[in-house]
Amino acid sequence: MRLVKVAKALGMTGQQLRHELEEVDFGVKATDREVPDRLAQGIIRFVARKHGLNIDVDQLDLSDDDSDEPATPALPAVAQTPAATVEEASSPDSLKVLRKLTLEDVSPAAIEKEKQRLATQPRKRDAGAKPVKRTLASRPQAAASKQEQIKRKEGTVTLPIQLTVKELAEKTGVQVPQVVATLMSNGVMATINQVIDFETAAIVAGEFGLVAKKEESSASAEDLFSHNLAELLRDEPENLRPRPPVVVVMGHVDHGKTSLLDAIRETDVAGKEAGGITQHIGAYQVTYLDASEKEYHITFLDTPGHEAFTAMRARGAQITDIAVIVVAADEGVLPTTVEAINHAREANVPIIVALNKMDKPGANPDKIKGELAARELQPEEWGGTVPVVPCSAKTKLGISDLLDHIVMLAEIANLKANPMRSAVATIIESHLDPAHGPLASVIVNTGTLRVGDSFLCGATGGKVRALEDARGQRLEEVAPSGAARVSGFGSVPEVGEVMQVVRSEQEARSLADQLRKLGDAGRKRSFADLVGRLSEGKLKQLKIVLKADTQGTLQAVQDALEKLATEATSVKIIQAAVGNVTESDVMLAAASDGLVVAFHTDTSPSVRPTAEREGVEVRSYDVVYTLLEDIDGLLKGLVEPEEEETTLGHIEIRGVFLTKKNEQIVGGMVKDGNIKRLPFRILREGNVVGEGRITSLKHVDKDIKEAKVGTECGLRVESATPISEGDVLEVYLRELKKKR
Repeated sequence: MRLVKVAKALGMTGQQLRHELEEVDFGVKATDREVPDRLAQGIIRFVARKHGLNIDVDQLDLSDDDSDEPATPALPAVAQTPAATVEEASSPDSLKVLRKLTLEDVSPAAIEKEKQRLATQPRKRDAGAKPVKRTLASRPQAAASKQEQIKRKEGTVTLPIQLTVKELAEKTGVQVPQVVATLMSNGVMATINQVIDFETAAIVAGEFGLVAKKEESSASAEDLFSHNLAELLRDEPENLRPRPPVVVVMGHVDHGKTSLLDAIRETDVAGKEAGGITQHIGAYQVTYLDASEKEYHITFLDTPGHEAFTAMRARGAQITDIAVIVVAADEGVLPTTVEAINHAREANVPIIVALNKMDKPGANPDKIKGELAARELQPEEWGGTVPVVPCSAKTKLGISDLLDHIVMLAEIANLKANPMRSAVATIIESHLDPAHGPLASVIVNTGTLRVGDSFLCGATGGKVRALEDARGQRLEEVAPSGAARVSGFGSVPEVGEVMQVVRSEQEARSLADQLRKLGDAGRKRSFADLVGRLSEGKLKQLKIVLKADTQGTLQAVQDALEKLATEATSVKIIQAAVGNVTESDVMLAAASDGLVVAFHTDTSPSVRPTAEREGVEVRSYDVVYTLLEDIDGLLKGLVEPEEEETTLGHIEIRGVFLTKKNEQIVGGMVKDGNIKRLPFRILREGNVVGEGRITSLKHVDKDIKEAKVGTECGLRVESATPISEGDVLEVYLRELKKKR
């Protein structure tokens, strides 16, 4: 029955009736328009009794009609109703089943009588009654249909390392109670907001027929700042796929390295089809067919000598997998060859020796093998592990054999990368092009580099606008170990910097801000940092580049240093050579996180700025006992990572003989102390006006190590501030404090 009909029977408006229904819970909602007929009769009896109304329910016309005409209010007449009417309405015989709802004044006999009457009377729905609208029962169905609207995923779902149960339900398209029940069946009691790890989430996803894939985590600013390639390249083993090797070719300048690379290019199957090398991008990839016609890809670094290779390593770049050392069969192992061997060995990559110029009459491969064995490169023919491949760039002898060895070492190394992730690449060359702006050549370490990718590279960022290979062909993407020239940098990046592709330019800017907060100065450490790590036991080896004046002295000092070992730390001579300290020595020490020790030898003037820029300490000694004492103190932690300054003497300038841009030749008298080839301050009228360094000392025409008080001497100095007559140079020495 419609509630409007009930209101008419009671002489009320619909609003008055709803107010009555709110006071007693009849199970009727405010939005219901119809109620069952028996419930309507009960409502009429209850309200009539409450307000003293005399209404004969049996005589009412309860059939529905469409009239919505409001009933005449009758509540004001309640006060005029006789009391006898109220008593009559209160009699038990006039009450029906609804009276039970109140449980007021109902005798047990009346309740039993009504039960018997209902049991004998068949329950039939009134002919004019409409179907009941089950509003309460529809609530859970509506809620269930709402949850069922979440579409269950199929196939593979990508999940982060950690997520809540609710997030797992959303990503898998499964209702939360089902996820919780699955976790409980696997022994995990978790609430909707509890965090679970990827492994647990993967098990739950598997229960619902899904394959879970770990979401790629974003690169951290700390890893980018420290050039931590191990963390940047970390990936799940199941995502890795084989990749081509990256090979660097090094050796003496006249031993045919370039000719050998040209001969290798001529074997490139793809190069013959697409054309030769049209531009120098620092690296290129060749396609090689072995004897069984199986295809292999090999990437070669085309760098100008091992200096560029070490410069990349000094900035944290570790991109090479194999090093090929080229040695001329008619000349043998030269000092530059030894440097190349040391650089490759320190990079911890497999070495192949290519004996070039085997076509020449003076070729003596056995002699070369002996020299290599003396450098701890034992040839395979002599029971060692280093392949020595005779070849000739001129006659193409042994080129295929050399490539076969490269392929074999690559298969042994089991080189792999994930091509499906965001790319990480390394800058191998960079310059500013007048037409295209900043350009950089890169080798992709992992992932796939695509046109349109946003990236961060050191202090600069950008978006990949174009990719070109060494043949000048435009590329849409570059796979792992591939080489390409990239345009789209905001500024020219440094060689050896890591290029990290990010999801958006906003993420690139955020990472750049974090890098600037971290210092944005690279990974270089000072000598004090090196000493601190030695004292704390964080370094197991002290790596030294040793230079001396003669071969005999060099060998004696090297033997003495190698004996200075403690239980926790030892000395490793990564290179020992005769001559002055060069930039190559400094770069090798920077790449290896070591220091340079010079005994009875000088440091070239151009080397000092490089050492300061790379954070490498160059220690010069004239007395072997002092050298050994200092190194022993470093190993035993007897030196504090703090420097103290000592003033050695003052010299008054009495003549200026030559002035260049940053170099001068002056003469003067030592006023006090001793003057050595050390840093100085320029004092003018008692004020410090500049600084510099003494690079050479002479007395008349003789080079001297120091000038004592009261003597005159000539000095070659480096200083950005010009020195004038009458200035006083204050020479000082900075040393690390000794622990007491």
